[in-house]
Amino acid sequence: MSNARIPAITPGTRPALAALEAKIIAKRGRITPLYQHLLNSPVMAEGWEEFLSAVRQRNSLPADLRELIILRVAVLNRAPYEFDAHIEHALKAGLPHTKIEAVKELKVATLFSEEEQVVLALTDTMTRDIEVPDELFARVSTYFEGQRLLDLCITIGAYNMVSRVLVALHIGH
Repeated sequence: MSNARIPAITPGTRPALAALEAKIIAKRGRITPLYQHLLNSPVMAEGWEEFLSAVRQRNSLPADLRELIILRVAVLNRAPYEFDAHIEHALKAGLPHTKIEAVKELKVATLFSEEEQVVLALTDTMTRDIEVPDELFARVSTYFEGQRLLDLCITIGAYNMVSRVLVALHIGH
């Protein structure tokens, strides 16, 4: 955090941010280093909190798949702060240590289920190539449709946003 490209705002030091800080604490339990940096733009911090809370807490995906996606995006985007921040969440969601470690490998390990392999393939493609080939989308569609399909794609996109902001601003370095 010491070499971040934008200053962290120490919670409690700016009266104008008190209500927003209270809202973040109510939803997250604390103001993390990421949020200390986001407080430089209160409107963005508030929107970020609302959006990411929806992605993490009101998502139709099973928690273990959601966390698998978040970990994989963090690996692909070289965002160790995000990866480390989600290990505890992944464990609570039932993702075993072996899968948490395996998600670091560039080749998808066979210990992942077929559904997890498809999710990881979509995550890799959306993160690296952006465009999803019809063949892969057809495979994804055998497991996901409607809201679950949309939530899957939004989760991948949202955590690409998170990791790219973290990396660009050197937050957590």
